[in-house]
Amino acid sequence: MKDKLYDNADSFAISFDKEWENIYCDDLRLKIDKVFEVLSDHPFLISNPENARKLAEFRIFSLKKFQ
Repeated sequence: MKDKLYDNADSFAISFDKEWENIYCDDLRLKIDKVFEVLSDHPFLISNPENARKLAEFRIFSLKKFQ
């Protein structure tokens, strides 16, 4: 079940966090772009790219989740 992808923000956040840990880049915005490349087939990113970007930026810059 953990490998299933759903068209919702929670599924995207889980996938985003996993890929974020696998990519090394000092430029955070470039790193977000690289994660998006890896997740290009995620249903939420496909159907709602603007909110996917907002979600990613919120997790990185507001929550400071990975610092």
